[in-house]
Amino acid sequence: MSKITSIATATPEHKHSQETLFEFADKVFCNNETDSRKLRFLYRQSGIQYRHSVLPDFGNVDSERLMFPHTDDLEPFPTLEHRMRIFEQSAVVLSVKAIRDCIANVIEPPNITHLITVSCTGMSAPGLDLEIMEAMELSPNLHRTSVNFMGCYAAIHGLKMADAICTQQPTANVVVVCTELCTLHFQKEISADNMMSSLLFADGTGAMLIQNNQHKGFSLNHFFSEVAFKGKKDMSWQLSATGFLMTLTGYVPELLKADFNTLVQKALKAYGFNTNNIDYWCIHPGGKKILQAISHSISLEMSSLQASYDVLKQYGNMSSASIVFVLKEIWEHIKISKKEKAQVFGAAFGPGLTMETFLATYE
Repeated sequence: MSKITSIATATPEHKHSQETLFEFADKVFCNNETDSRKLRFLYRQSGIQYRHSVLPDFGNVDSERLMFPHTDDLEPFPTLEHRMRIFEQSAVVLSVKAIRDCIANVIEPPNITHLITVSCTGMSAPGLDLEIMEAMELSPNLHRTSVNFMGCYAAIHGLKMADAICTQQPTANVVVVCTELCTLHFQKEISADNMMSSLLFADGTGAMLIQNNQHKGFSLNHFFSEVAFKGKKDMSWQLSATGFLMTLTGYVPELLKADFNTLVQKALKAYGFNTNNIDYWCIHPGGKKILQAISHSISLEMSSLQASYDVLKQYGNMSSASIVFVLKEIWEHIKISKKEKAQVFGAAFGPGLTMETFLATYE
């Protein structure tokens, strides 16, 4: 049975407080004190304390800007081409750091047999997979797969692929690396979507090693997914000349509150489990309201989602990388508690509205 035997995460050097990020957004979106007061309230109620970015631009020193021009209105506004150049320069550095930390003391880089790169915030050809291969001097015969533009649930899709590979090839060493540089796509047009994106999203990388062996880790038991097309227009990710445009309406938490319990019950039933069998809930921290909606839907105490709340607080929403951070938090908690075995249910959501889940056993 395939198993996640190691997890590592990485974040860019620029760590911005939510208050500093508010000050940047306030200058862009707010025209008067009333607007500022409303936006400040949203930032303070976000459940986020810090977010990381490859950009120093959101800090208090304008001279340190890397992407935005030194103008009050940020004009000329950065093009998609400019943003992608920064992605190409920065994504490989974060990815390599996370992968090296993930495989350290487990396998040597040349022994990686499969590489699955996941991202919805940057694309190019040659892409991130080849950049990682070159930087780490991986085997030229490496099997590569890229999962692009699937959104926040894509890490689970990557795990499904890794599980299939390990099932077919017992000696495979599969690395899944999720690298998202969401802050590259800051938009200045005043809209609810742009303001919400500026409030939530951040940069980060999560890497996982999947193998078939007896090492301690998360055995991947089952996957289940479902698409709620009634939420198709409420969560989306579109290309534009000035970056990627996020739509995330306030209806998404209501959709999850109404539908998530049904999804969970279907997923657990397929494997002969129920909610009482789950020791840890590994839920994508899409936002405070989303976590609250999920707690309400499946009647969980806030403490059951503590790992998700902690990741949201310290890092914000890093799209596909977020759930890797949450799973790492859970792993650390299991090790501290010295549990020999634990059942973990994971779920993430993205455009569609797509809901992906997995069931894993720590053993």
